[in-house]
Amino acid sequence: MKLWGGRFTKETNELVHNFNASLSFDRKFYQEDIEGSIAHVTMLAEQGIIEKDESSLLIKELNQIKAELAEGALILDERKEDIHSFVESVLIERTGDIGKKLHTGRSRNDQVALDMKLYTRKEILNVMELLKDLEFLLLKLMKEHLDTFMPGFTHLQKAQPVTLSHHIGAYFEMFKRDYERLRDSLERLNYSPLGAGALAGTTYPLDREYTASLLSFKGATVNSMDSVSDRDYLLESLSAFSIIMMHLSRFCEEIIIWNTNEYQFVELDDAYSTGSSIMPQKKNPDIAELIRGKTGRVYGSLVSLLTTMKGLPLAYNKDMQEDKELTFDAIDTVKGCLKLFTDMLATTTFQKEKMAASAKGGFTNATDAADYLVNHGVPFRDAHGIIGQLVILCLKKGTALDDLTLTEFKEASPVFEADIYDAISLKSCVEKRNTKGAPGSEAMQQSIINSEKWLMNL
Repeated sequence: MKLWGGRFTKETNELVHNFNASLSFDRKFYQEDIEGSIAHVTMLAEQGIIEKDESSLLIKELNQIKAELAEGALILDERKEDIHSFVESVLIERTGDIGKKLHTGRSRNDQVALDMKLYTRKEILNVMELLKDLEFLLLKLMKEHLDTFMPGFTHLQKAQPVTLSHHIGAYFEMFKRDYERLRDSLERLNYSPLGAGALAGTTYPLDREYTASLLSFKGATVNSMDSVSDRDYLLESLSAFSIIMMHLSRFCEEIIIWNTNEYQFVELDDAYSTGSSIMPQKKNPDIAELIRGKTGRVYGSLVSLLTTMKGLPLAYNKDMQEDKELTFDAIDTVKGCLKLFTDMLATTTFQKEKMAASAKGGFTNATDAADYLVNHGVPFRDAHGIIGQLVILCLKKGTALDDLTLTEFKEASPVFEADIYDAISLKSCVEKRNTKGAPGSEAMQQSIINSEKWLMNL
């Protein structure tokens, strides 16, 4: 059975059927398709368009079909064009002419728009839950590493000392924005297109608001042409997913760097690493690398749909069928990467001593040494030059600022006194920075309180 076969006198060419068909991928939202149909026939009965007993029979059989598909007792017929025609054909086989009333006042255009919205809404909520799991882990790590000193970087060069808590807190903020971005997108997505028909509504007295309420939408969409041709909610979702992947990729890049022999900041758990087929000493961060690699895959989905939509006139066009496979793939990719990344990070060991030694050895306290001079009346530009000369001295000697003698400090400037060593210690460098958002323990404690409060209010 084809839903559109009325005016045709011969069968579709097999190649055309296969090219046109979507059952191989839209089977993914069979539950949403059946739930939409149940809401539709419920509304049809309420409006007196079909009889109540007809509606009850259809709902009973639709629920049975859904259960059988979930259990694997009902096998999808690959000869059907899409999930909509498969479900309807099974319904008609079981209920006869009553099943033919299912499609009253409905088009595949508004039906597929509904299914995709229901599926996307469900999956956005699933992604949000995974983001929340990751945020709880990041908060835990922030609490544990308030005194884990490490170098902060700009241009991938050591810049100033921070803490691992502060560093991880930056990613907490990124994923917090990701969560809120998805939450915001649900506000615009959450309107039902069902009842828009092919593009111009229907002559039947449908109650679109009632159907929308049955499916937990905020209301019905406003314009029937926009209802069936809108894919903004998918573009917005794919954009949000792409940004999530970008954030994951940045974090993975850092873990990959930290895992190198040159840094040795982290030790990855064996369960989330792989070896080499030829080099027995290797322990590779393949999970982090794969997440970094799969980011481009999600970007591709976004760019692909943007390209598909950019030249389409109103209203529905078959090009829009291309939205499904790439959206399904992006959703599965994001969910898989979030879960794996969270598990990998939860089992990662941070090498505190290596991190602190790296911070000390990279002149990350040079700014604090300059600030010491400024606080003793030396103009900043002069202080900057004095410390620059001391750095040159350290490079020649192969030592750190902390290891210079007081005499060497005084030769650079008589302002220096013995308290310079305390002023440029890693702990002092970090603890003095307590403005909002800084790495000092006082500022970080407040940041942790705010982060915990945000999580608890989700």
